[in-house]
Amino acid sequence: MRGERLDKLLARLGLGSRKEVARLVRRGQVQVEGQVVRDPAFHVPPGARLEVGGEPLVLRRHHHILLHKPAGYVTSRREGPSVYALLEGFPTRDLSPVGRLDKDTEGLLLFTTDGELLHRLTHPRHKVEKRYLVHLERPATREDREAFREGLVLEGTRLLPAELSWDQDPTRVELVLREGRFHQVKRMFQARGNRVLSLKRLSLGPLTLGDLPVGQARHLSQEEEEALYRAVGLGSQDAKGQV
Repeated sequence: MRGERLDKLLARLGLGSRKEVARLVRRGQVQVEGQVVRDPAFHVPPGARLEVGGEPLVLRRHHHILLHKPAGYVTSRREGPSVYALLEGFPTRDLSPVGRLDKDTEGLLLFTTDGELLHRLTHPRHKVEKRYLVHLERPATREDREAFREGLVLEGTRLLPAELSWDQDPTRVELVLREGRFHQVKRMFQARGNRVLSLKRLSLGPLTLGDLPVGQARHLSQEEEEALYRAVGLGSQDAKGQV
């Protein structure tokens, strides 16, 4: 059996369009059975081991990519500079962001090809925690903390209770939300007469940035995938399965 063309196979697995994956191949970013292949028309033997960018290409039902988003990038395909420009070498074709981070916000941004997982992670019913580091123009107060804990009212809508805390410096606080509304963090502090100077998402459910450098992305580990699915009431079998 001759096998499938390399560019067609990589495109089918979601690493980009035929043209995009052909560029990856020509730059020497793809290995087949440990050997660099630069010909997009190379026919891959059935069952061959593939690596892209030095990482094994895991053939899974769904892909989940964690990005340490820098400030200055937009969570959009249509505008730029786009966060998708930071995902070269990953299966971007069917990836969707789990929520959005503003252009001037940095931190943890998750992408997934699993629509059901995305829905559950973003729906307030599942109350998935999102933790942020917030730099404020003025010190936060105990009254702010109590207002957030009770559930702040924005434009007639009562938000879910949020946790506000700080150590020595009340202008640098941590905020834990269990929902994700448009510009929510900035609007919450604005409603309290304060202004957000910088914002960074530190975690999403069981996921944390760890030591991932700014601007870098990686696949979730199997343990992270399973913890993420459990967090929204999906079984571990939903995280598995070969394509």
